[in-house]
Amino acid sequence: MTHDYKRNGTTTLFAALNVADGTVLGDFKPRHRHQEWLDFLKTIDETFPEIELHIVCDNYAAHKHERVQRWLKRHPRFHVHFTPTSGSWLNLVERWFRELTQKCIRRGSFNNVPQLESAIWDYIENTNDSAKPFQWKANPKDILAKVARARVALDKAQSK
Repeated sequence: MTHDYKRNGTTTLFAALNVADGTVLGDFKPRHRHQEWLDFLKTIDETFPEIELHIVCDNYAAHKHERVQRWLKRHPRFHVHFTPTSGSWLNLVERWFRELTQKCIRRGSFNNVPQLESAIWDYIENTNDSAKPFQWKANPKDILAKVARARVALDKAQSK
């Protein structure tokens, strides 16, 4: 950030990446609490009404809230998978967020939140028009070895 950087407000982008075709479903909320997460889950439910859904997310408290858990029990076609701490690389939507940041946000100048949200909507629409699924470039053995190392480190940290 430059010396004259000025924050002109914030927003929360909820995004769901369809790993089969590379499209993104997004929604903006002013905050990231369990209420907003539930609203986004309902949006996903309405958008994809008849298929089994596997949701990969981090361990943020809003994702595990009691009200969220109750809603998920009433919607058994939703299967939630939590990435381990420091395992965001396992979640492909995080890869998409990196692309969004690099190609849309980082060099942008936004005077207010609606201007920022408009730029992000444009990015989502443009990328969805020519969407392709992400392709893992890493060797599966290397990925599994990294997961095993992360598990060992996590187990050590938890036993202290």
